[in-house]
Amino acid sequence: MTEEKRMGVLEHIEELRSRLIISIIAILVTTALSYVFSDAILEILTRPAGDLKLVTHGLMDGFLIHFRIALYGGVTLAAPVWLYQTVRYLEPGLTRSEKRYVIPGVAGMVFLFLLGNLFGYLMLANMVTVMRAMFGSSLTYLPGADQYISFVVYFMIAVGLAFELPILMLILMKLGLVTPDFLRKQRRIAYFVLFVFAELITPVSDPIVAPMVVMVPMLILFELALFLSRFMLPKPKAASKVATTPGASR
Repeated sequence: MTEEKRMGVLEHIEELRSRLIISIIAILVTTALSYVFSDAILEILTRPAGDLKLVTHGLMDGFLIHFRIALYGGVTLAAPVWLYQTVRYLEPGLTRSEKRYVIPGVAGMVFLFLLGNLFGYLMLANMVTVMRAMFGSSLTYLPGADQYISFVVYFMIAVGLAFELPILMLILMKLGLVTPDFLRKQRRIAYFVLFVFAELITPVSDPIVAPMVVMVPMLILFELALFLSRFMLPKPKAASKVATTPGASR
């Protein structure tokens, strides 16, 4: 019995290793592809800065910036692969009815992450304008290119992950850790938590308007998850008629 358990653990480790290798190879390939187009990606990422001049201070900064952009693009482009490999590794623990949600779930996660990245990118121009206004006319603002790219990538990833909210909620509800009724009753607390999260990932001095802009789509996704839970979660079993039938216990 011990040997069987040991073999089971070894098989799980071997499967994990193989799926990690596939994911890493996919990320390496897409990172190399992204590096080829890193100049074009850099131009897109710096477009929200407008006429703002970005400076570099070290000889290796140019290579490191392009490599960081390529790595970010590689991880994003390879998302369907490594997300699919992650779910397939967890698939043996799922029931037959749950397995049918694997492909739609991975597709939904990729779509929401990319949608969050796009939404974050569209917000960048206004955020940069607000941040530049803080310096006034008496200061010359020459931000480092490395700092700017880090800021852009951080914000886009944060918003992308925030858009995964409905997937996370459905998983928690599927595992029985929370229930739709509980989330509906605690809407005010949930909305407050979403506002705090939006406040944390929005690096501008405006404490109300900018976080609210990020919060609105998160609220929509929150309500969408509650709506989808009606169709994706098993309905509570009706009470047995035998228990309510007179004389059933005789």
